[in-house]
Amino acid sequence: MRKLTLLILAAGLVSAGCEDKPKFTAEEMAKLPLAKRDGLPEPSGGFTLAVGDQTITAEEVIGPVFEKLAQAAQKGDFEKFRSVAEPVIEQQLVSKIADALLYSRAKKDAGEKIDDELDKVVATETRRFVMDFGGDYAKAEQALRQMGMDWGKFEQYQRRRILSQSYISQQMPKDQPITYSEMMTAYNETKEQLYATPGVLQFRLIDLEPAKMRDIDPNRPRQEQAGELIDGIVKRIKQGEDFVQIANAYLKVNNALTAGDVNAAPDSIVAPYDVLVPKAATMKPGETTGPIEVEGHIFVMQLVMYQPKSVEPFEKVQNQVKARVSFERMRQAIDKLNEELVQQASSADRERFVDFCVREIYAMANK
Repeated sequence: MRKLTLLILAAGLVSAGCEDKPKFTAEEMAKLPLAKRDGLPEPSGGFTLAVGDQTITAEEVIGPVFEKLAQAAQKGDFEKFRSVAEPVIEQQLVSKIADALLYSRAKKDAGEKIDDELDKVVATETRRFVMDFGGDYAKAEQALRQMGMDWGKFEQYQRRRILSQSYISQQMPKDQPITYSEMMTAYNETKEQLYATPGVLQFRLIDLEPAKMRDIDPNRPRQEQAGELIDGIVKRIKQGEDFVQIANAYLKVNNALTAGDVNAAPDSIVAPYDVLVPKAATMKPGETTGPIEVEGHIFVMQLVMYQPKSVEPFEKVQNQVKARVSFERMRQAIDKLNEELVQQASSADRERFVDFCVREIYAMANK
């Protein structure tokens, strides 16, 4: 039996469709009592929580989150610190409890070699995930970060999935195909965030504000004289004179003019300059346009580069979308399973354990 179960772990459980009958049903597992742990030696962590035949120490729970919480502890008020620290400690403890129960029961079935087999299967699943992103480790890592995870958490979820399937396979997603419709829904929900490349707009700009013009003919309309000034600038540029040199020359004698380079995403440019975006979309690099009149301004623009926002087509990222859908299925199922597992540990014991860890961190950080 052990040999058979070990083979299942090593080869079969990496697919979500494990059909082996579990040793216990979910209802039977919920009724299993926790093992009594009497006469345990005092661990270095100073406090323990018995979960099945495993023991969780305060040191194990505190260690990974101490640096994160120490700064908050040093700010003084304990009650404020408690409100910050308790959810973090609770989350860490829940993870430890689920791992302990899963590991304990899977080890009974698979024997002492389970750790080596788990490492092999997790490594295989990690490689498979990276290959879904064309073998690009950086892209796969970015996808995990966007899901709020790192490689450590990813591997932890993989271990739980494998352990879970070894005896509660009906709790996990069956080998249900991911449909085209499901992938398209996921793609449309995330394409702007995950698969879009921002647009780029670079241009040189001369901006004349007629209301600021001085030393003008009081007997002629201000707007008419502003138009003549801009027309002269545009004519010289189109005759081949350098845009920057002309702008600088006019800036020296007219404080109603401003000029400069703009480099921004097209959809980030605000009024009144947003009128320049559709103009840029019709121009070629090096081309000059103007005058462009909007309320209070007359613009002359020379395009440097225009690249509209783009979104990777579904066909190009289909494997990535499928990997994310598959992983999300797994994560939801495992989170549900974790909740059920954690209920098997006394809530009163958990509360005392969390309280101890909170006080311990506060004391350690304020020594």
